[in-house]
Amino acid sequence: MKKNIGTTDKVIRLIIGVLIAALGIIYKSWWGLLALLPIATALVNFCGLYYILGINTCPLKKEE
Repeated sequence: MKKNIGTTDKVIRLIIGVLIAALGIIYKSWWGLLALLPIATALVNFCGLYYILGINTCPLKKEE
């Protein structure tokens, strides 16, 4: 798997994941399990949907 999630995207996914998990715990709802998706994609730096759509938010490597 080639990385396709940049730093900003990663931070946003982690924040959203933590918020969803917290709401799931507060309201005692199984919807909190949905938090695993944005957290997992942020941790592995790969999003399957981005891959399918050809999106890449990683910074371009500078050529020397």
